Amino acid sequence: MKLIAAARVRRAQEAVINSRPFTEKLLEFLYAVNKELQADDIDIPLTNIRPVKKVAIVVITGNRGLCGGFNNAVIRKAETRMAELKGNGLDCVVISVGKKGNAYFKNRSNVSVVRSIEGGGFYSVKEAQLIADNVFSLFVSEEVDKVELVYTKFVSLVKSDPVVHTLLPLSMKGEACDVNGKCVDAVEDELFRLTTKEGKLIVKRDSVKVSGGRLSPLMQFEQDPVQILDAMMPLYLNSQILRSLQESVASEVAARMSAMSTATDNAVELKKNLSIAYNRERQAKITGELLEIVSGAEALTQSEQF
Repeated sequence: MKLIAAARVRRAQEAVINSRPFTEKLLEFLYAVNKELQADDIDIPLTNIRPVKKVAIVVITGNRGLCGGFNNAVIRKAETRMAELKGNGLDCVVISVGKKGNAYFKNRSNVSVVRSIEGGGFYSVKEAQLIADNVFSLFVSEEVDKVELVYTKFVSLVKSDPVVHTLLPLSMKGEACDVNGKCVDAVEDELFRLTTKEGKLIVKRDSVKVSGGRLSPLMQFEQDPVQILDAMMPLYLNSQILRSLQESVASEVAARMSAMSTATDNAVELKKNLSIAYNRERQAKITGELLEIVSGAEALTQSEQF
């Protein structure tokens, strides 16, 4: 299992690394276009910021076990986030992705699960589209006012972190508020934050900065910017969800490789300890038998002398 995981982790790692530049540039462009359109007071369904009353959380777990604390960590992160939202008086619904998460939330009567999805070994656009359709339906129908992803971000082969990522709506930090005006964003939200610096828009994510100023006044659109944004928002949803799925898979196989390596080392150590214990018992038994033979021989010699 360690060798299989090691063979799969390279493919998963390459998928994560190759998808990051596209999603970052796409998000940067969407933020810039959306910022320009906000000044014109144009209604775009997926970018509408309204008072948050209910939040949909997409929880991405694995389909198999034997990967250390991978599944428990992301489920614990989701439970913490749900408790935080409920503490602020907000309702939550869950879209569960992965067999382990499905089995867990199935036994949680206090959690409302609107959809359970089981994926394959490597997620494709098909699974991402299925999740995006559910997210789109919930948000546009105003059943929920905010959508968040809870998944495991791939950092390296020995490190991965469960994170919260705001998917909808596209907003700057602090704009998603409840009916009382209190910000409901997670403190450690992984969303590419749009901030201002020296009058220019920049996107921040941890230590990674993707600089992108306002759209050039010389830029001309062949189509209406509203049509462009409407056409690109589904692409944004699919790319963000697919990336989260890929990050989760890469983290899972890396965790499994590490867990199986540890299990192998423990098995070797156990075998060594058991061999030592067996040899000691065997040696003690042989020594006992030799002592019995010697004692018997001495007793026989003494009886012959008498």
